[in-house]
Amino acid sequence: MPDDLRRIVEQAAAESEALREARRNFEICNACRYCEGYCAVFPAMGLRREFDKGDLTHLANLCHGCKGCYYACQYAPPHPFAVNLPKVLAEVRAESYAEHAWPQPLARLFERNGTVVALVTALVTAALMLGVKLFSSPEVLYGVHTGEGAFYRVISHGMMVLLGGATFGFGILAMVVGGLRYWRATGAARAGRITPLPVAKAAHDAFTLKNLDGGGHGCNDRDGDFTQVKRRLHHALFYGFLLCFAATSTGTLYHYGFGWQAPYGYLSLPSLLGTSGGVLMCIGAGGLMWLKIVQDPEPVARRLMGGEYALLILLFLVASSGLVLTAFRGTSAMGMLLAFHIGLVLALFVLLPYSKFVHGLYRSLALLRNAMETRRARG
Repeated sequence: MPDDLRRIVEQAAAESEALREARRNFEICNACRYCEGYCAVFPAMGLRREFDKGDLTHLANLCHGCKGCYYACQYAPPHPFAVNLPKVLAEVRAESYAEHAWPQPLARLFERNGTVVALVTALVTAALMLGVKLFSSPEVLYGVHTGEGAFYRVISHGMMVLLGGATFGFGILAMVVGGLRYWRATGAARAGRITPLPVAKAAHDAFTLKNLDGGGHGCNDRDGDFTQVKRRLHHALFYGFLLCFAATSTGTLYHYGFGWQAPYGYLSLPSLLGTSGGVLMCIGAGGLMWLKIVQDPEPVARRLMGGEYALLILLFLVASSGLVLTAFRGTSAMGMLLAFHIGLVLALFVLLPYSKFVHGLYRSLALLRNAMETRRARG
């Protein structure tokens, strides 16, 4: 058997059922082209006549799961062709998260993601709360602490920096390495050099969630009706998270730049940013959980729902516990509330590279590649 043919046969044998099903779906879609205007996936599909594993992975991560194509498709179930792109592309995305995770042995965490998220959250939070209880006197733990440095009387600033820096640093490193592995493995370098204009276009599409507008009329959040609800809830969660990150960054500047110690006044910039971000995160995470409960189950990869619910619950708990801590920081409950909140934050940091949180990075890279390919196709 010739080497080229042998390599093709070996690659086909190594492919997952999801990849084979995605290729079959795209071959049908490429002949139809009815959904051309719904999102970036279909114009990107039209640039190809054949779909290797890298192309399928790229297209899967370019998909934002708006489900418009499913309800518009004349070949969707119960048609014998059974085209169901939202479901199969979700499965291919999940496989890509596990395949490119770093370190690779931890990729197995994606297999039972809901269980892993719940278990890690419980263990990290319980460990921190137990540690605080064991190493703090009752007078400190249950005392009323006010003014600058009140939090650090329960958990020292050095310990917070050590735990937060180590977990967040590892999470970011693992995501960056995973993103680089994804970029190389999908053959993104074939799209050409990375230049400022495609970067700007990808950033615009990512920050506006353009692919969730369904060509201007929204997504099919629950059924065949178009709405902008999913897009707005994603915006609330995304920008709420960024506001909370900005609050932490501002607090860091206050601490090291001006010598001001947390907790800060309710009307201070870190508190305003953190409170508004926490509220938006609660709205976004809670709303997206509600959408998952009421959505049509047919265009959904049900085996992935456990992990998605678990991550949304964790994000909701992180945000809501921060709001409760802010509200009751001047009471005797502050010590345990602080330990609970910090434990949840550390669990989130640990899970960043091994949960659906990575979809933000992979979709951004897919948007960048798409902007590069589109620009090159237009000459």
